[in-house]
Amino acid sequence: MAAIKKSKQREAIKTFLYSRHDHPTAEVVYTNVIKEFPKISLGTVYRNLSFLVEQGEAITVPCKDGSVHFDGRISPHYHFQCTKCNGISDIELDDPDYEKSVISAPQEVLDEGNVITGHVTFFYGVCDKCNKK
Repeated sequence: MAAIKKSKQREAIKTFLYSRHDHPTAEVVYTNVIKEFPKISLGTVYRNLSFLVEQGEAITVPCKDGSVHFDGRISPHYHFQCTKCNGISDIELDDPDYEKSVISAPQEVLDEGNVITGHVTFFYGVCDKCNKK
């Protein structure tokens, strides 16, 4: 396997992504990284985000509005999307039994040799900001 070449641009993209908890789109990442790298292209940002996802260093968060957002937090967690502003945020559920029930219920239904190794749970509603308007 060939060594992965270090890239200052990729590191800047990764640093920006890891610093955010609002799950930015590639366009938002580009708008911020271009401040440090004025010659970077949107295509380069997309390629590097895809690379980070392929390497398991980021995940994609497909949204109800059709846009793809990126998340630097790769540990299992849940998401909330506001139906008014389409903002995305993480939800912390401190109930380990909930996690077990989400995984075990479908496993029992899919008892045909399929093995569930993960899941995506999205909650929808109105965020605090939009609720105050």
